[in-house]
Amino acid sequence: MKTDDRTAQTPDREISVRDTFGIDVDMVVTGFTDHDEHVPEVDAAYRFNPDATLAILVGFQRNKRVLVQGLHGSGKSTHIEQVAARLNWPCIRVNLDGQMSRLDLIGKDIVVVRDGDQVTEFAEGILPWALQRPVALVFDEYDAGRPDVMFVIQRVLERAGSLTLLDQNRVIRPHPYFRLLATANTVGLGNLNGLYHGTQRLNHAQIDRWDIVAALNYLPANEEIAIVQARVPELAGASDTKLIAAMVALAGLTREGFRAGDLSTLMSPRTVIMWAENVQLFRDVDAAFRVSFLNKCDETEYPIVAEYYQRCFDRELAEAICLT
Repeated sequence: MKTDDRTAQTPDREISVRDTFGIDVDMVVTGFTDHDEHVPEVDAAYRFNPDATLAILVGFQRNKRVLVQGLHGSGKSTHIEQVAARLNWPCIRVNLDGQMSRLDLIGKDIVVVRDGDQVTEFAEGILPWALQRPVALVFDEYDAGRPDVMFVIQRVLERAGSLTLLDQNRVIRPHPYFRLLATANTVGLGNLNGLYHGTQRLNHAQIDRWDIVAALNYLPANEEIAIVQARVPELAGASDTKLIAAMVALAGLTREGFRAGDLSTLMSPRTVIMWAENVQLFRDVDAAFRVSFLNKCDETEYPIVAEYYQRCFDRELAEAICLT
């Protein structure tokens, strides 16, 4: 958004949810006609989860605050981006890692040179910048944010919530088409299973302010197979479908093993895609599996993973890594 012209624009295009997202509902949403540099690129191969997609669409259409929760690699952030891409809605992602400070969000005084003199002026942070524009602001890793940062966000979680800049004696009211969304692994419960180090237990009063909490789980096996083949077209042939199906089945076993407490990690769809890509690089399924997933596991879990491998591929996992 290089000019303020965009701030005066409103959604002016009707979009069929059935035709655009492949979800069998009689629902029409609105989006923008004009394209903006902050609109994500459309991924034609992306597969939408119906429940999560409808939740996100309601957030855009009805100005609801939407928190998308799910395990890593389930496509939470990408899901929001791909909805925004099809609505032609500008979308900004901010990662709430441990280095994100209150000043990064709100803004701070900086020294600039004007007419040869050094002067101090206020530089807006991402939150007041986005709040004044028709932008979807997405907080990634919401449950990893520092407490002082989270309380800044709490001010704008209400749809009509204003942001007060104390240093500027200024109150910023949200643009009518500003949208706020977030993604999280734990819904503010903290690092209960040891999988998500750095996550925090969040204030329940803040979690309660989210209008919609959508759960995004891994896709059914047939859809995951289609996604992998779309991402790695070299393995999209009919003869390769059996291989991809075995890879996805193995991923499913690791997820079941993780839920049962047998494994400390699991294969996400992202990992399966990396495995397929590495098959092309290494020209060896076993070698690609080792570098994509097995080497991430605890050594004591190797026998369990090897058993899963044997069940899915009907052969033992090769000991050596070699290119062919």
